[in-house]
Amino acid sequence: MELKCTIYEKEENIATITINRPDKRNALNKESREELIQILEDVRLDKNIKVLILTGAGEKAFISGSDINELKELSPLQMQEFMATIGQQLYTDFENLDIPLIAKINGFCLGAGLELAMCCDLRIASENAKLGQPELNLGILPGGGGTQRLPRLVGVGKAKELIYTGDLIDAKEAERIGLVNKVVPLDKLDEATKELADKITSKSPITIKLAKKAINKGMQAPLDVGLGYEVGAQCLAFSSEDHLEGLNAFLEKRPAKFTGK
Repeated sequence: MELKCTIYEKEENIATITINRPDKRNALNKESREELIQILEDVRLDKNIKVLILTGAGEKAFISGSDINELKELSPLQMQEFMATIGQQLYTDFENLDIPLIAKINGFCLGAGLELAMCCDLRIASENAKLGQPELNLGILPGGGGTQRLPRLVGVGKAKELIYTGDLIDAKEAERIGLVNKVVPLDKLDEATKELADKITSKSPITIKLAKKAINKGMQAPLDVGLGYEVGAQCLAFSSEDHLEGLNAFLEKRPAKFTGK
């Protein structure tokens, strides 16, 4: 596929998407969003990919938000179409991938950038990262899922504070409130992300998929419904060859060799 605003790379079982608009602090424009849709389709079809990493080009920004020049031209009906395709729906499509996603956050992670990062399963940030939902400063809302996913990650009170004020927080504060999983020096960001991705790829892709779905479904349902889904997921895990390999490897005191079957 021909890509102008993004870079898509694969190495062994790990794929990386890089938003490549460093001159615009990697703000998401229509073209980059459409390219992400193309890439997502390839990720879904490529069964060799076990982890997807999302990041931004350069050291100044992960994704600084949406391209404001494009947003200001949208009518209400056009905004509805935007949300249902390359806006909110695009972020949900990322969230619903079967494989784990890691946001490798370097620099500014704002607005649509934070909303996309929150659709990832895990977030690793460099010490120079700044995160926030500053949309209310522009007279608009965090419309890519920010009003829904942020409270689920950091609690309602803190989410309201961040959204109402539009304040930015540094990486350490983001880690303290649970918005990011880990903070590392900028020169260690690639290494730390790769180490985490490698650890995940060593597990059974079947149980990773089942665990992700159980967690995500459970977060949207009452506890008893989530527990019921978990039982079903566990029973499916017990139908796999990987579960036998894992149990036998433990008993035989050797590393498991999962095949995804």
